[in-house]
This record gives sequence, structure tokens and C-alpha cells, in this order.
Amino acid sequence: MNLIITILQEVNIDEKLKGAPDSGYGVGVFIGSLLPFLILVGLAYIVYRYNKNRYKDE
Repeated sequence: MNLIITILQEVNIDEKLKGAPDSGYGVGVFIGSLLPFLILVGLAYIVYRYNKNRYKDE
């Protein structure tokens, strides 16, 4: 399982930008590289707020 995750996470951004059709592709690569991180931060915040409110009510 770890091997599959490692293979999927290996992304050579410089190689993608060299083969890009135009300069707008770089913006997409940047957003695509930040998106998983932002989703994890948002999910962690939702779990934090849920647990904070749950303990507050008790």
C-alpha cells in the first residue's frame, strides 16, 4: 500500500511545466499542488470545531 502511495505522490513539476502548452498551465499545476493540502486543513478545522462544540455542550 505504501508503494502505491509513494508512486502516486511522485510528481515532477518542472517536467510538467516544460511540456506545458501555454503559461496558464503553470497556474493550474500550482493550484493542483496546493489543493490536497487545503482540503486536509479544511477537514482538520471541521473536526476541530465539531469536537470543540461537542465538549462545550457537555
